[in-house]
Amino acid sequence: MDSGLIGKIEKAKRYAEERDRIKISSFSAQFKGENNDHTVTYSDGEWTCTCNYFQSRGICAHTMGLEFILEGMVYPHEQITI
Repeated sequence: MDSGLIGKIEKAKRYAEERDRIKISSFSAQFKGENNDHTVTYSDGEWTCTCNYFQSRGICAHTMGLEFILEGMVYPHEQITI
């Protein structure tokens, strides 16, 4: 392995630890739900999910789960009142 690649690997590891340097603007993910699979998308701060709960409430376990995973890299839903 050449020294240039070693440096890039070290830099990549540092980036992975410094999550606040990353802001995601859009993506699409397939989510294996307990009952069905769903497509979750995120674009310009807006979440969507193909599950029925999201369709009626605008938030669901799939989008919230991804918010937890991507904490600090995406803008979260507005504060939820329970």
